[in-house]
Amino acid sequence: MPPLTALRAFEAAARHLSFAKAAEELYVTPAALSYQIKSLETDLGVPLFRRLNRAVELTEAGRLLAPGVSDGFNALKAAVRNVNRLREGRGLVLTAGPAFTAKWLAPRIYRFVERRPDIELRLVASLKKMDFARDEVDAAIRFTRQDEEPGCYVETLVHELLTPVCAPGLAERLKSPADLADTPLIHDGSFSLMQNPPDWGDWLQAAGVEMDWSRGVRFPNADQTLEAAAGGGGVALGRLSLASGDLRSGRLVAPFDLAIDTGAHFNFVCPAGMERRPDYAALLAWLRDELAEESARAEGMRVVRI
Repeated sequence: MPPLTALRAFEAAARHLSFAKAAEELYVTPAALSYQIKSLETDLGVPLFRRLNRAVELTEAGRLLAPGVSDGFNALKAAVRNVNRLREGRGLVLTAGPAFTAKWLAPRIYRFVERRPDIELRLVASLKKMDFARDEVDAAIRFTRQDEEPGCYVETLVHELLTPVCAPGLAERLKSPADLADTPLIHDGSFSLMQNPPDWGDWLQAAGVEMDWSRGVRFPNADQTLEAAAGGGGVALGRLSLASGDLRSGRLVAPFDLAIDTGAHFNFVCPAGMERRPDYAALLAWLRDELAEESARAEGMRVVRI
């Protein structure tokens, strides 16, 4: 096998198609990186790059070598990260969407700290689907309609239900779903990336009400939608899991007992086998206990699957 330093230099240069950018990534000089690649070409007996005026491109041999070398380094990185996850006292990094982090995790995280002060939990709020093999995260809470992820442990925490929510003063004027025809509506765009996203039309159909529901203000995120409703701006078709804290405090009211099931849910996801580790198991147990409240709230509602 050629030296790993030479293979690493080749992998970076093949990925960037630039010796300068590869050298910058590896914190070496371009001359040192060029020397490593020339040594690798000598070992293999074939040129791997065509040196052009101000660029480089892979030869046929380089194109054959690049995928395997890239996969090999990715596998090495994943193995090292798995070992790092075993270190005591390292803590856990949990990623979730910004809305779930802001409306659900942030107001409750102190209860996990009180329960398990020995576990350092760090949160990463992002819509990006983090890769446990590449990104510095240990577990994720993902909003999805899928139930399986290869190589991962997946557990559904709570199913997402939608129901109208609004400020208490506005709720007093809503005696039946038909009263929504004279009420400002607020639209949540957080489902827009899903296939067949749910909307006001689905809930109104389940309620047996025909009206023009296209009017109203639209927000791209669920937390913004709920804040607008709590501020008295209208009635939002709210996600019960994210609205639970405001419903409990009285900032929001659910005036009707009808909810629609979107088919989407929040999953806890981590590398397969890690769920049995004590710190992962403690986090998962806490999430189960906290989210049991959302399931209990839904038991008092009439739920229609769309």
